[in-house]
Amino acid sequence: MSLLKNRLESGPVEASASCRIDCGGTLDIKTFYYPLGHLSPCTFNIALNMKTRVRILPYRSGQIKVSSKGFETEEHPADNAPFSGPLGLVFAIASYFRVEGLHIEIVSESPPRSALGGSSTAAVALIGALTNALAGHEGIPAINTEQIVLLAHGIEEAVAGITCGMQDQLAAAYGGVNAWYWPSGPADPPFRRKEVLPEEEYSVLESRLLVAYCGVPHESQDINSTWIDQFVKGTARPLWPEIVSCTNAFVQSLTGKDWAAAVQAMNREVEIRRQMTPEVFDEIGVGLFEKAVAHGCGARFTGAGGGGCIWALGDEDDIRVLRPEWVDILSQREGAKLLDAGVDPKGLETSSY
Repeated sequence: MSLLKNRLESGPVEASASCRIDCGGTLDIKTFYYPLGHLSPCTFNIALNMKTRVRILPYRSGQIKVSSKGFETEEHPADNAPFSGPLGLVFAIASYFRVEGLHIEIVSESPPRSALGGSSTAAVALIGALTNALAGHEGIPAINTEQIVLLAHGIEEAVAGITCGMQDQLAAAYGGVNAWYWPSGPADPPFRRKEVLPEEEYSVLESRLLVAYCGVPHESQDINSTWIDQFVKGTARPLWPEIVSCTNAFVQSLTGKDWAAAVQAMNREVEIRRQMTPEVFDEIGVGLFEKAVAHGCGARFTGAGGGGCIWALGDEDDIRVLRPEWVDILSQREGAKLLDAGVDPKGLETSSY
C-alpha cells in the first residue's frame, strides 16, 4: 500500500499495549459464558506496565518481515504469508490491512510465552499502529478502541482455529483494573466493563501484589482444551457455577478493598481449577502457591496456567514477608524471577513521526 510506504518515509509508526494478570479466565469463552449467562460471569484483570511495543518500518516492496523477541525472525511475500506458527497472527493482521513492504518489530517487556496475554497484546498494538498510520486516508475509516479489540480477537480466533476468549485484548487496549462481563443473549454487547479500582488507588493495590515468572513457557491451549472438553461433556460442569461465584466475590471484595475476602475467593477459585486440572501448577508453582497461602495471601496462575506466571495478592505486611520467600523458591530454576510490574492505566498508545 503506497500510502503506508509514504508515511513510513517520514519515520516509523509505533504503538504499545498492556499485558495482564487475571482471575476468572476462561469465562470469557462462549462455551462457558452462554450456558452460565444467568449467573453473570465475569473475568477480572489488571493491565501491567510491562508493555508490548510494535514498530513499523519500511522494507522491500512486496515483502513482510517480522522480528519478535524470543522468536525466529520470519520474512514472507505479503500476498502469501503463512498464518501458522508463532508469528502467524502478525502476518494475518498485515494481510487484513493489505499492506506490504514492511518490517514489523515487536519487543515485549514480559518474558516470551509467559501467560500474560502476549500474542493478543501484540495484535492490539499492531492494529493500533496500522490504524493510526492509515486512518483518514483514501477512504480508510478510523476505528475506536472497542473495534480494535473485536478485530484483534476475531482475527486471532480465526487463525487459531479454536474458540478464544477476549480478556487479553481488552486489558491490552483499555489498561487499568477492570472486571469484564460477558453476554447472555444475542442482543447484549460483546462485553461490559466495570472499573474495579480507579487510577488514584493503583498504588494501594501495587503494594499488595507480587508477580513471578516461573522460568518455563506455558501451554495454555492444552489446559483450556481440557476445561472446554470437560464442560462440553458435562464431566466437570457442576464446578463452574462456583468458579463464577468466586470470581464475582473476588471483584466485589476488591472493589471494597476487603483484601482478606478477596484472598479467600481467589484461593477457592484456584482450588477448583486444580481439582479439574492439577497441571495448572508445576512444582515451582505449587511451592509459590503453598507459601502464599501459608502467609495469608492469595496466589493464582495467569491465563490457563501450565507454566508462565503466578501472581499473589495480600495484605501489605504479608506480601512484604512473602516476597523474599518467593525469591528463594524462584532461585531454584534458571530464568525464574519476580517481575517488576505495576498497573498500567493507559492500555493502547500509538505514535508516529
